[in-house]
Amino acid sequence: MTAVLEAQGLGRTLSGEPPIRLVNDVSFAVERGTFTTIIGPSGCGKSSLLYLLGLIDRPTIGKLLLEGNDVAGLDGDARAQLRLEHFGFVFQFHFLLPEFSALENVVLPIRRLGRLDGAAIEQRGIDLLKSVGLDEKASKTPDRMSGGERQRVAIARALANDPMLVLGDEPTGNLDSQNSARVVKLLKALAHEQGRAVICVTHDLEIAAEADVRISMLDGRIIDVART
Repeated sequence: MTAVLEAQGLGRTLSGEPPIRLVNDVSFAVERGTFTTIIGPSGCGKSSLLYLLGLIDRPTIGKLLLEGNDVAGLDGDARAQLRLEHFGFVFQFHFLLPEFSALENVVLPIRRLGRLDGAAIEQRGIDLLKSVGLDEKASKTPDRMSGGERQRVAIARALANDPMLVLGDEPTGNLDSQNSARVVKLLKALAHEQGRAVICVTHDLEIAAEADVRISMLDGRIIDVART
């Protein structure tokens, strides 16, 4: 299969005395339809790598190929546009706007991209909430939903513009075991049933064990890649 995202000698170093290497000479490829987890001890560079893969941070060395095109050196505006068009993000904290309803939160990226308008935007939002089992909660604000429901709204928002890649940074970190299992099931379905590439940083070895590809990191480097 052709890689949708590929890191080639990717690294990020913070200047200082001494310099701090967050990510060091990382190379691997991600294919559509795969659920990939990144694991390792705290401070090993998991989240730093994810932010490079998601074009949130810029690498200091190496290449990042998105469908074969090197995007590592793009300026901030170009990276932001690619994120909006091709990436969906789910973080440990849902980052929903508290004054907005679930539906209003989900359609924000759709409005920003500007490809749909009017009733089509609202219908897209309702369809996304339905896909995570929350269409009946469309009018509720985050404070009137449980933690698991808020995170599922965040997943619906991540899918707003039909991204080819979904990146999660400890997306189950604030959830109980039942809600955690439900979120992982949703993320796996995004890969296996919808053909997206899903990459998640996690400290939970049970979640990592469910992945198609498990990447282990230590001191900013990949030390093992296991495939099921």
